[in-house]
Amino acid sequence: MNYQNLTLADLAIAASLILVNGIISLMLRLEIERVLFWAAVRTVVQLLAIGYVLGVVFAYPYWYVVLPIMCLMTWTAGRAAACRGRRTYRGLRANSMLSVWISSWLITAIGLLVIIRIHPWYEPQYAIPILGMILGNTLTGVSLGMDRMMQELTSGRGTVEMILTLGGSRWEAARVAARQAISAGMMPTLNQMTVVGIVSLPGMMTGQVLAGESPIDAVRYQIVIMFMIAASSAIGTLLAVWLTYRRLFSADHRFLASRLVQRS
Repeated sequence: MNYQNLTLADLAIAASLILVNGIISLMLRLEIERVLFWAAVRTVVQLLAIGYVLGVVFAYPYWYVVLPIMCLMTWTAGRAAACRGRRTYRGLRANSMLSVWISSWLITAIGLLVIIRIHPWYEPQYAIPILGMILGNTLTGVSLGMDRMMQELTSGRGTVEMILTLGGSRWEAARVAARQAISAGMMPTLNQMTVVGIVSLPGMMTGQVLAGESPIDAVRYQIVIMFMIAASSAIGTLLAVWLTYRRLFSADHRFLASRLVQRS
């Protein structure tokens, strides 16, 4: 099978498809044309930039070249996860960063060192794409988990404070909200796992097949990646919800609702 290279004309045709979104926005007066335009521009610029960067990294596959790229990717993912919710509190960005960093790097390390057994571990062909896929899904779980936790505590503030007033512990007051938040954070990955291979073909598997790899080999890699994503998303969501819980409840079992701030 020959790999089909795409020309600039092919990219231009694909870019024109974004006009569909613009037409829908104009017809329904969604007023997201400017956001849509900048999102399209950022997509092109960011992907072209990372393409050139990876070209350099692949040419110099040393740990002191690969590691900063991985750190920058993780920092960006942690920051993005902290900016998506409708509410915030002081320390949310640090909690988001910590949750994303620990979960994604832990699972990536297990995948590279134990499952795939890459040597050296910083081989950019494996380390950067695998970490990127895990980060993309983990930040979604972390963001949804923290946002749902704050939403549940805000809407159920009366119940939370009643439990505390009657002598309940801070965990007893936050338990229902925490369960809802963790479930919400894990749900996108679980939904993806239920339809993968039937409704959708994941990006990694599609890329390997298009590059001429055996479909069975591509499937094996995708199975590994899906389970890694599920584990990282679960750990990241759990950490994010736990850290949020620790920020919003004091050691003497008080709900610190004043720390929650609506985003402007």
